[in-house]
Amino acid sequence: MQIKTVGILSPGDMGQAIAAVLHENGIKTIAALDDRSPRTRQLAAAANIQDVGSLSQLVIESDVVLSVLVPVAAKAVAKQVAEVIGNVGKQILYVDANAVAPQKVKRIDQIIEAVGGTFVDASIIGPPPRVPGRTRIYASGKQAVEFQQLRDYGLDIRVIGDEIGQASGLKMSYAALTKGLTAIGTELLIAAHRLGLDEELWQEVSHSQPELAAILTRSIPSMTPKAHRWIKEMEEIAETFKEVGLTERIFYGAADVYRLVKDTSLGKETPEESNRARLLSEVITTPADEITLK
Repeated sequence: MQIKTVGILSPGDMGQAIAAVLHENGIKTIAALDDRSPRTRQLAAAANIQDVGSLSQLVIESDVVLSVLVPVAAKAVAKQVAEVIGNVGKQILYVDANAVAPQKVKRIDQIIEAVGGTFVDASIIGPPPRVPGRTRIYASGKQAVEFQQLRDYGLDIRVIGDEIGQASGLKMSYAALTKGLTAIGTELLIAAHRLGLDEELWQEVSHSQPELAAILTRSIPSMTPKAHRWIKEMEEIAETFKEVGLTERIFYGAADVYRLVKDTSLGKETPEESNRARLLSEVITTPADEITLK
């Protein structure tokens, strides 16, 4: 199958950036924007994504449907797409690139294949691909090589195996390190602020752990508008680790940290509204002062 048209579910911050790369390199991208928010419509327009209105029309016109959603929506949307596939009898490649546990991806695979679709497990590591070389998309499954065609159209797609769940497992393991560390750093810095030890702690971290200080300075300020999405991602990591016999409690705790940040003024900003030059100290003091002590 030659890929000519990619349906994007959904053109949020990540999906929009992926679509922009594909459009710039000659691939048509479409989205079903009926009943979508003005922000989503604006993001789609900025990436030259064509609005086809309904999900049914998206399936009819697409060669590949790329699902890039908040984790909690991944299975429900796959069921909606499967219903359309069954109704229209369209052969389509469904790529799930959501941050969900491998065992859940396998269930989504079953939903799509039960109606005659084909399925690829994918995981995105890195920021939205606005800067070349910073974002990798890992893929697994028997049809992953077909999806890898899009490597010729600006995306860094790396096939890592034939099994559904491998790409998602890699994402869960990697995000446990990066986003788990961001959660730990956020909580300990808020604690230090409430203990009146901000300056002393940061001087020590900068002196004895300069690489860690640099990571936290970069990762925490960019996290706040995404905290609402990372709650469920941490819970998916917890379920992944539990499935392989490890404790899930660490990452349910990380989810709690992001849940606290989500409800602050910084957490309510969209990525477009967030001040990317905001200092780490401000990012810490704002939620520290706004979060109600239990």
